[in-house]
Amino acid sequence: MFDHLLLRTPRHAGARKANFENTSQCMTELVTRNHVVKPLLKWAGGKRWQVPHLRPLWNQCSHYRLVEPFCGGLAVTLGLRPRRALLNDVNPHLINFYSWVKKGLRSAITMKNEKGMFFAHRDRFNALLEAGKSHTREAALLFYYLNRTGYNGLCRFNRRGGFNVPFGRYKTISYANEFLDYRKVFEAWEFTTRDFSTLELRKTDFVYADPPYDVPFTSYTKDGFSWDDQIRVAEWLVQHPGPVILVNQATPRIRTLYRRLGYEVRFLDAPRRISASGDRKPVREVLATRNLTLVP
Repeated sequence: MFDHLLLRTPRHAGARKANFENTSQCMTELVTRNHVVKPLLKWAGGKRWQVPHLRPLWNQCSHYRLVEPFCGGLAVTLGLRPRRALLNDVNPHLINFYSWVKKGLRSAITMKNEKGMFFAHRDRFNALLEAGKSHTREAALLFYYLNRTGYNGLCRFNRRGGFNVPFGRYKTISYANEFLDYRKVFEAWEFTTRDFSTLELRKTDFVYADPPYDVPFTSYTKDGFSWDDQIRVAEWLVQHPGPVILVNQATPRIRTLYRRLGYEVRFLDAPRRISASGDRKPVREVLATRNLTLVP
């Protein structure tokens, strides 16, 4: 559907020449890194399914820096494989995990798909948060374990900031004992945890924004994600002169908001993997773009 989407920005002959000169090196990197494409974490609303639709867009400007204000499980970034990326998320525990992976994280805790162990590790994780040790390696490893073992890969916190996702229902779970392969992949990527509006964007940054869905469940952090935040995201990206892709659930008010602000709006049927009711039927999703054009 999106094979003919092209950037309005001009092509750079020098960049194209450099791309050809580095083809051998790039192919080597792709071969050696091919087995680490899969995201490390389970993540609600992950967009791995969207990568084939996004790749034709990204290929037009793969020399740009990719910016994800809501990087989540990294499915899109790992799928597109940018050389440079600014990956942000307001969830500090998520970014702490990625930061430790970038340093060369190795497992130092026991990980099993057992209910008793899950609750013990969850209690320990919350104790670290209360003690101001959420930035530690132990906290990063516990976050990884809780994510892999908890219910449907949810990341949910109560009003006091405590992680309160229940035990999952998986027959078997594969846990990583070390993450050294990801260290190479992450080395040129910058991870930050801040409000999206404070990110310093460059004019040519390719921004892919996947904020929490406009649905009742938005306890993605202890402060949640409100309708005012949805408006802030859309208005913030309108000011960016570079290519922008903004995705969300196609609720009536989201469609109205994005069109009012001048986004070009298209729709996709997204696989629903997590929902409060257990309904996993496809859900209608909006893919809004700016500074991109559809060529007949």
